[in-house]
Amino acid sequence: MPRRLRLYRPGIPVHIVQRGHNRNACFFAHENYCRYKTVLREALCRYGGALHAYCLMTNHVHLLISPAEADSISRIVQHTGREYVQYINRTYQRSGTLWEGRHKGSLIEADTYLLTCYRYIERNPVAAYLVVSPDEYPWSSYRYNAMGNADSLITEHPLYQQIGSSEGERRARYRDLFQCPPEQRDIAELRECLSANRILGSEAFRQQVGKFLGQPTGHTKPGRPKRLADRK
Repeated sequence: MPRRLRLYRPGIPVHIVQRGHNRNACFFAHENYCRYKTVLREALCRYGGALHAYCLMTNHVHLLISPAEADSISRIVQHTGREYVQYINRTYQRSGTLWEGRHKGSLIEADTYLLTCYRYIERNPVAAYLVVSPDEYPWSSYRYNAMGNADSLITEHPLYQQIGSSEGERRARYRDLFQCPPEQRDIAELRECLSANRILGSEAFRQQVGKFLGQPTGHTKPGRPKRLADRK
């Protein structure tokens, strides 16, 4: 059966997930997370990508990237995955694959879903009962986006910048978004589109992307209008 084509467009954010093979661990020590961030930073610079949010879980990773070119996402994921696997195999004297097949990727309609995606990614450790609050987890972008801690991986998305007129106001309003988890229907819709490598957005948005790509974009549920909570 032919592989489903990736639907990536320059400048449009993509939610990416890559899981460990058979959902086994892909991080085993503090140094592993640091190495992954290093090779990811190299890939972003080399192939052109702006990383807005991320979370490195024990057996999978979440990334939210706006690509500079149509093939930037594939190149970034391939480079990062390959370099990291080589590092793990050398370090632990193992061989073979570490990742489970191809990554999952869902192109995001930013106006409607961007901040929901931020929250979903950075709340992963809380949802997995690893921590009580997202600021307790060291391997995500929450400490940058919500608290202003230095993180050279992150490039702020314009819509994130619009939630406050100053850095302090942005951080405070971003923290406010985490007072409640995303709605279950949002989580279900996000996961459904990600699992099927489908666009998360309205019918008009999907048609716009399809016209740019010159191919059908597949069926997804129409998106909803922006909610006030995601505009704060």
